[in-house]
Amino acid sequence: MPHKNIFKKILFCTDFNTDAMGAYHYALNIAEGNPGSELVIFHVIPEPDAQFWKSYIYEVDDVDNKARHDIDAKIAEAYLRKVPPGINCSTKVVTGNVGEQILKEAQSDEIDLIIIGRGAGSNMINRLLGDFIKKLIHKARCPVLVVPEE
Repeated sequence: MPHKNIFKKILFCTDFNTDAMGAYHYALNIAEGNPGSELVIFHVIPEPDAQFWKSYIYEVDDVDNKARHDIDAKIAEAYLRKVPPGINCSTKVVTGNVGEQILKEAQSDEIDLIIIGRGAGSNMINRLLGDFIKKLIHKARCPVLVVPEE
């Protein structure tokens, strides 16, 4: 059947906000409906934040690994423990400009579907997010599912 298993690699973008969980439920549902697909939980550590913390806590040994460990734990708690058996799931965490990193990943030939939460936030945040989502939809090489906050 032509409509089955069209999404082989599903990119779920999270910033751990409340809207991300609603979007995650869609991601799990679509992954379940596409046997053999891979669900990639994708998080970007904003570069300015990373640089700020590095400059102020440079005396802490291995600050990058500590931050990565904390994010891995957060992903495991919020998402990985909710993955039903039979769904192939992986995580990818990168550092940089959030929009640029999501676009870079979205332009990858490997991604078949991007799922992202729209968020509520303030009007300014919504305007910026709206502009980013328009750009993402325009530049991605695959469908983008934007999920409103529940």
